[in-house]
Amino acid sequence: MTSRLMLLDSASLYFRAFYGVPAKVTGPDGSPNNAVRGMLDIVAKLVSTYRPTHVVACWDDDWRPQWRVDLIPSYKTHRVVEVVVTGPDVEEIPDPLEAQVPVIREALGLLGIPVVGAAEHEADDVIGTLATDAGMPVDIVTGDRDLFQLVDDDADVRVVYTARGMSNLEVVTDETVFAKYGVHARQYADFAVLRGDASDGLPGVTGIGDKTAATLLAAHGDLAGIVAAAERGEGMSSAVAAKVLAGADYLAVAPAVVRVVRDLALAVPDPTLAPLGPDAAAAAPAFTARWGVATPFQRAVDAIATVTGGA
Repeated sequence: MTSRLMLLDSASLYFRAFYGVPAKVTGPDGSPNNAVRGMLDIVAKLVSTYRPTHVVACWDDDWRPQWRVDLIPSYKTHRVVEVVVTGPDVEEIPDPLEAQVPVIREALGLLGIPVVGAAEHEADDVIGTLATDAGMPVDIVTGDRDLFQLVDDDADVRVVYTARGMSNLEVVTDETVFAKYGVHARQYADFAVLRGDASDGLPGVTGIGDKTAATLLAAHGDLAGIVAAAERGEGMSSAVAAKVLAGADYLAVAPAVVRVVRDLALAVPDPTLAPLGPDAAAAAPAFTARWGVATPFQRAVDAIATVTGGA
């Protein structure tokens, strides 16, 4: 079997699981378990559909790193519910979901899927690092368009995009990115810098939207080429050049915020999918009974078995 690595944007998926399974779904003691059930079903579907041989759950150890905030203070500001001086700010997460996040981690651990994060970095940075020079084809599972920048047809890195729901998954290649936005995947980070992204608190360059950003990148290749052309007053209208130059301070720092880190030093346990080990098999019955997730857990186990040949 050809090796294939699947990288899960964990927060993106457990939010989707939480909102995709009714809140009335609870465990035996009445505690919420909809996100846990949904996450297990997501894992089962992804493994059955794309048949990865290796899976890593990439984690937000810091969902809003201070070094990114230092560069662009508005970065994800609208999602902060509490500023923490000595650690990551508190993100707005519904209480019933927050209570289930540790349970999701435990479920992934029982399935043998390592959870990997990095201090002062987001899951996107973990994904970027693991997807770069992976030595095998890579599927990145996310609902975040920012990760389109990692798509690389030559290296067989693609995104399994979940924005339309788990029943309408879209495999994103360079051709897909170009068809949607008029830019290649390698240009997507610069495209996002130019147009901005309200969901991440990125202001963009005032007056430059999707169409103008794509036109500029088609003509000049990247942000450096665009800025140089604007300074020369060539290759764009004077009005557009004025907008680019007016955004010079923003353009000097935004790329470092938008581009994912690709060179983290990560300690990654063996991510090879395998049948449940003896310890996990012994712990699973109590775990699934406690949380009322025996059926979705077994679906995930069975999906892994179809790939590994295990029982």
